[in-house]
Amino acid sequence: MSDDSHEHQSFETRAIHAGNTADPLTGAVVPPIYQVSTYKQDGVGGLRGGYEYSRSANPTRTALEENLAALEGGRRGLAFASGLAAEDCLLRTMLSPGDHVVIPNDAYGGTFRLFAKVVSRWGVEWSVADTSDADAVRAAITPKTKLIWVETPSNPLLGITDIAVVADIARTAGARLVVDNTFASPYLQQPLALGADVVLHSLTKYMGGHSDVVGGALVTADAALGEELAYHQNAMGAVAGPFDSWIVLRGIKTLAVRMDRHAENAAKVAEMLTRHPKVTQVLYPGLPEHPGHDIAAKQMRNFGGMISFRVAGGEEAAVEVCNRAKLFTLGESLGGVESLIEHPGRMTHASVVGSALEVPADLVRLSVGIENADDLLADLAQALG
Repeated sequence: MSDDSHEHQSFETRAIHAGNTADPLTGAVVPPIYQVSTYKQDGVGGLRGGYEYSRSANPTRTALEENLAALEGGRRGLAFASGLAAEDCLLRTMLSPGDHVVIPNDAYGGTFRLFAKVVSRWGVEWSVADTSDADAVRAAITPKTKLIWVETPSNPLLGITDIAVVADIARTAGARLVVDNTFASPYLQQPLALGADVVLHSLTKYMGGHSDVVGGALVTADAALGEELAYHQNAMGAVAGPFDSWIVLRGIKTLAVRMDRHAENAAKVAEMLTRHPKVTQVLYPGLPEHPGHDIAAKQMRNFGGMISFRVAGGEEAAVEVCNRAKLFTLGESLGGVESLIEHPGRMTHASVVGSALEVPADLVRLSVGIENADDLLADLAQALG
């Protein structure tokens, strides 16, 4: 549950204090890692603080979940073993065989795989729409539509969806809106305040921030939906462990200052790439020419640290840029303090090849870290040749 005592505090203060109550036994200012599976009961059913078994609840995970709810302005936060575990719990809680979901035409490859290869096997239907186009979203809705799924900014093409507009479309259709907020983080964007019903995060990325933990989260605007998701979280069991919860809590404390630096560096990288003769297109919502720039400026605090760009010479040239980079580490994932580079078509988005979500073969994706910007620009210059 969210902690109302932090409701009127600034984001940076909530990030450090929400859920992070001093330990009542010792006064430790950081919540302990409760590396425990079960709890002594004071007589049958006499639970201390409601804890009986750590799949159901664990104090370290509770601290993280309270923090997540406070940062997103939600009623309930839930932490999972991975982002896809969070997605799976959400879908199996909110959908039944025969239901329909509108998914974006640009999305994380693992999300597409979950819909196309797993969820569809038990009778859930889905169709693809450009969620940046309100008319396309409306056209994709059927009488069976229960969820509209949005990523903004999207992965890997950095598309922008107007959350408030799509939230209104969802309400009119009697559906719920889910927003994957991984690329933005709650520091840059708060979808629940714009009308979304559920926010999803891969905690592995900006929330953890240091490429040392895997986790996922759901935050709901509605307490009753939060309780329903919590029931399924316990029933299905893919929960965040206490150590992983502690690591994410530690990362969140510096989220605001990290995101400021990510965005500052990314703006410099994007500007440099727009001037490079071997780059044919730069996809970054902070650029005035980006088709979603105005909407992003309206609903985001800043434009984030993710950039994609297309390279003259096609797929092989794009792969070579990835291979020549030195300071930018060739690797999947994103959101860590170190800069990463990848070829989505062959790496994170290989699962969407041949589908409506297939990405351009000449595309390179950057997760711009918090190193010195001049060093990053020099590395990209030599990688592009």
